[in-house]
Amino acid sequence: MSTPRQVLIIDDHDSVREGLELLMRRRGHRTISATDGEEGLRILEERGADLVITDLKMAKADGIKVLEGVKHTSPTTDVLVITGHGTVETAVKAMKLGARDFISKDFSTEEFGIKVDRILRERDERMRLQQENLALRVENTYLRSEAGDGGTPYGEMVGQSEGIRQVKRFVERVARSDSTVMVYGESGTGKELVARAIHARSTRHTGPFIRVNCGALPEGLLDSELFGHERGAFTGAAKQRRGRFELADGGTLFLDEIATINAATQVRLLRVLQERELERVGGEETIPVDVRIVAATNMSAADLLQAEGFREDLYYRLHVVPWTVPPLRERRDDIPLLAEHFVKKLRGRTRSAVSAIGAEAMNRLTEYDWPGNVRQLENVIERALVLAERDVLEESDLPLLVNVNGPESSHSLAIDANGSETIDLGRAVDDMEAGVIRQVLARTAGNRTAAARHLGITKSKLLYKIRKYGIDG
Repeated sequence: MSTPRQVLIIDDHDSVREGLELLMRRRGHRTISATDGEEGLRILEERGADLVITDLKMAKADGIKVLEGVKHTSPTTDVLVITGHGTVETAVKAMKLGARDFISKDFSTEEFGIKVDRILRERDERMRLQQENLALRVENTYLRSEAGDGGTPYGEMVGQSEGIRQVKRFVERVARSDSTVMVYGESGTGKELVARAIHARSTRHTGPFIRVNCGALPEGLLDSELFGHERGAFTGAAKQRRGRFELADGGTLFLDEIATINAATQVRLLRVLQERELERVGGEETIPVDVRIVAATNMSAADLLQAEGFREDLYYRLHVVPWTVPPLRERRDDIPLLAEHFVKKLRGRTRSAVSAIGAEAMNRLTEYDWPGNVRQLENVIERALVLAERDVLEESDLPLLVNVNGPESSHSLAIDANGSETIDLGRAVDDMEAGVIRQVLARTAGNRTAAARHLGITKSKLLYKIRKYGIDG
């Protein structure tokens, strides 16, 4: 018996359609059916199929229209045409339009089974060759990117410190397995880079790498985003949608800010991790998924385990192969390498003439504690390139670093090279959000559950923002 496939059967005769469905199910395949070509093409667009079996003569959108629609909507789907006439002209026309084969309505069960098996076998071979070609292209691109990055196989995971060498050794070890990985680390340390490096070195490297920022999605949309939904599952669900798990099938799914997901989503996620299958929102069909999970959080492992509202059983499902990415202040030797890397990377975007960093500026960068880690360093270098007037970056080009061990400017205003005030919009928004949270916490006497309710967010998301902004008590 072949691997189960999704087969769409289109025929306006109930007895023929039901008989074909029975034949396909007996051969181990999943079936969906339609009574005319228009309905069949609509189902194909919404649910997809590996093989379409269609009658040639139908009242609404005959087999020729179906063929044309399939090749437009789903070019990789094969089509087997059933004709009651069996003329050479009809068969030739169907084959020219892209039908994989045809069969007359007086077929035997054995003949039909042979044709279907051959079509699916040939499809497997085509897909295998396409996958091999894709793998070669990915490998060539990867090798070119290594050469273009000075032979660095980790992209922007730049550094030579012991901390970054340990991260790279960890990536090499875990990439060989399919085990779930949990990456801990402060915001901006490069947790997504670790996830991408694991994927690139795994046997899944030719498959998709799908990223979901769980903290950025409203509660009502997260389930649909992760698990997909059926048409009509909720208001606005006008068509079926595959979720990120299905999109990542055969590859890696990176779940960032995992600590922010709500209780209901945690239950659904736990089931997928345990059973490797899911049901779309509003659906009843069980869909198997082959996905490697890499999750990340800016909490420590101990804090995540003790976090209110985060399931202990989910923690242990995720905490299979854990790793903590060190903050930038613990690998200061990497700061000069990173700073020079960002100068090269951002010169074009900023149209800057800077080609080097002066000694005093580099000392200042190296001695700073970088609470925002690598992401903050990149932002500071970009702003400095915009402000710099010479071809060497000087200490005076780093106005946002107020003092060696202090934070960046406590407000969102900076002074540009002409002495005028400029507004850092992202920082202004963060400052405003932090201020609102402080006010609500003060109003609720520090009761975080009540504060979350007043703010209209989950408690886990409030805790994340409290850590992000360094809010006390």
